[in-house]
Amino acid sequence: MKHFYFPKLLLVLCLFLVSCGKDEDKEEVPSNPVPTSMYFPPSSGDWETLTIADMQWEDAAVQPLQDFLSNTNTKSFMVLVNGRIVMESYFDGHTANDSWRWNSAGKTLVTAITGIAQQNNLLDIHNKVSYYLGNNWTSMPLAKEDLVTPFHLLTMSSGMADDTNLVTKANMTYVADAGDRWSYHNVFQKLFDVVASASNQDYKDYFKTGLENKIGMNGYWDFGPVFKIYFSDTRSMARFGLLALNGGKWEENQVVDADYFAASIQSSQSINPAYGYMWWLNGKSRYMLPKSQEEFKDKIVPNAPDDMYAAMGAHEQRIYVVPSKNMVVVRMGQAAQTSETHFALSSFDNLLWEKLNALIN
Repeated sequence: MKHFYFPKLLLVLCLFLVSCGKDEDKEEVPSNPVPTSMYFPPSSGDWETLTIADMQWEDAAVQPLQDFLSNTNTKSFMVLVNGRIVMESYFDGHTANDSWRWNSAGKTLVTAITGIAQQNNLLDIHNKVSYYLGNNWTSMPLAKEDLVTPFHLLTMSSGMADDTNLVTKANMTYVADAGDRWSYHNVFQKLFDVVASASNQDYKDYFKTGLENKIGMNGYWDFGPVFKIYFSDTRSMARFGLLALNGGKWEENQVVDADYFAASIQSSQSINPAYGYMWWLNGKSRYMLPKSQEEFKDKIVPNAPDDMYAAMGAHEQRIYVVPSKNMVVVRMGQAAQTSETHFALSSFDNLLWEKLNALIN
């Protein structure tokens, strides 16, 4: 009697191999893959979140980061990836509903609303400022005043004296031709007047309808005699960072013209290449600081990614935007009191990014 064992053994072997192949395929597909699509939170309601484990970040680095933030007088801190919240922390009694001052980080809001006014054909940043404010808005000779455009106000290159923060006609005097000198100065505040004149609206009203309402921000401007400061809750600051990460676009709405926004995060002049339209730019070979004409040969934040651009305000109010990681990082608080502090940059930035790198890399 003949027995046909070989075909049976072959059949069993084939079934085993197919079964193993299916098991391997299943193992290659994560059970909860991290979403890579860009997310925009609704104006109210829940904001989508991800966990440290979802991101496969280093869990052991979370507590050292939290300790650093607490020890540097932080009030609030957020990290977004693709628009979703990965970290959100509050300190010293501060809450998600509390407002805090942006200080000079709010300059980037002025950049945005100026671009929106241009997008709406209300102004041209390359027209002379006198076109919107009339002649003799400064104490410079008229021929020199006529050189100053909104572009120069956006890029801190108006050429005016910078020895006082009080912006009055008497204090706006000639030092150099517009475009020939970089100097961080409160004269950018004249953009409030330019936007108001061009739109024929109160600046605050135009800002609310043109920007705030479109991305769900909750804040207000406080116009003091010297400083004009924006206040908001932390999530509103993160919303603006998310708008910046997406090149001025919110969902399908191009809130800020794409070309204008792209220009705002590039070197705006050759004197200080680390400065755009009031955005600070990492990855450049040199930079200058507020209240100084000294040049420093380095990146503004060596520990941060080269493609990072940032809104920076006194006492370390920060929005860091990192396109290569689809990431937005926000910090609000009192002065960090690290080794050195300026109106914008401080040693805090590099120390913070050392902690962040331990977490995310």
